Amino acid sequence: MQYTLLEIVQDILSDMDSDEVNGIDDTIEAQQVAQIVKTCFYEMIANRNWPHLKRLIQLESSGDVTKPNYLRIPTDLKELSFFKYQKQKRDSTKIVMESVHYRKPEEFVELVSGRNTDSVNVTLIKDFGSSYLPIINNQPPTYWTTFDDLYIVTDSWDSAVDDTLKRSKTQCVAYINPKWVRTNEAIPDLPVEALPALLEESKSTSFFTLKQMANQKAEQKAARQQRWLSRKAWRIEGGIEYENYGRKSRR
Repeated sequence: MQYTLLEIVQDILSDMDSDEVNGIDDTIEAQQVAQIVKTCFYEMIANRNWPHLKRLIQLESSGDVTKPNYLRIPTDLKELSFFKYQKQKRDSTKIVMESVHYRKPEEFVELVSGRNTDSVNVTLIKDFGSSYLPIINNQPPTYWTTFDDLYIVTDSWDSAVDDTLKRSKTQCVAYINPKWVRTNEAIPDLPVEALPALLEESKSTSFFTLKQMANQKAEQKAARQQRWLSRKAWRIEGGIEYENYGRKSRR
């Protein structure tokens, strides 16, 4: 069963013996409960990688010719699972997407630091931290890392093909953070099976925050729902193992 935000707020207010409402902005208390639901929603999103939030996406171009081997990470990206880049020669129409492999920042620096900076095929690129990285300038990227969780840095780019890495040539699989919609009719972006857990977590938190008292029944239901969700094999994902591509998983 799906619950709208208004239905969740009404259910919680009813259990707290509060005034009935027809909208989430009808009373101050209803507004407070709606905010608590939002907080609990994002806590649940952070606790695991929800399969329905996995997307095939593209990274963003840096737009900075002084950092041609940089790509910007989308602001709503939670975790990057897979990264490919188009490797295409200048005079070729053949398109080949090949994996770009993750390296920890210190491993990445060690990798590029051994390059011959006198070579015409190596360009010194100044990072945002003012350090210089020897980057190969005549081949597509093979390895990537991130120093700030805002930009992806690759070990090379092909300057004969593009002045910078291009968004259109990236192919990634990632988990995306959903947007919160604050309307009466909005349904929180969770699987149907997870909505009861959101209701009970929000109810327990509302009692504690707004009434300064515990609701043992809601707490027990919330704990039971969370235990069940932790064991649930989400449709086709059950049993599949994923490589760790750099970002720590909360699964």
